[in-house]
Amino acid sequence: MEDWRAKLAKMRKTALSGRDPTCADATLEALLRLAEGAERILEIGAAECLTSIALRLSSGAEVTAIERDAARCGRGRENLRTFGTEEGIRLLEGDAGEILPCLEGQFDLIFLDGPKAQYRRYFPDCKRLLRRGGVLVSDDVLLFGWVRGEPPKKRKMLAEHLREYLAMLEGDPDFETEISEIGEGLAISRKK
Repeated sequence: MEDWRAKLAKMRKTALSGRDPTCADATLEALLRLAEGAERILEIGAAECLTSIALRLSSGAEVTAIERDAARCGRGRENLRTFGTEEGIRLLEGDAGEILPCLEGQFDLIFLDGPKAQYRRYFPDCKRLLRRGGVLVSDDVLLFGWVRGEPPKKRKMLAEHLREYLAMLEGDPDFETEISEIGEGLAISRKK
């Protein structure tokens, strides 16, 4: 029988080459290291659940995944069945801005990979849901270098939203934040 890692790598390669997003390989590697010892993980922007599946199978943590696109959720549910992870991953379909305020309990790791313009909106709930010592990982925060440089005209507002989000993270006294060049930029914020 094919190793789950090899099977998942093939599916991720297909997703990365198509229009259905998944995080970069280097981002996934960093996430898997950060997830070691985690018991509860939250992913915002799960797409087809490939990252959630990797987190579940590598760490054994209970995963809650949020995805608003119905077609991606459908493929995500199929992927959960394929890997036998339906019991360990709870996939919630809908807008994270509406779902997050309804979630309870504490998470050890939160992976924020949804709509970049909404990161500031999601932050208060992420902070509330993250346990002390837990890690909030925000993906694509440098976005093709646009956040620190000059974005194309039609992307200026998105770059500004991310700049404001990074300023919010770095200015929050309850977090220690490191901005990494991994992928399109990864903010790793540990809650004090």
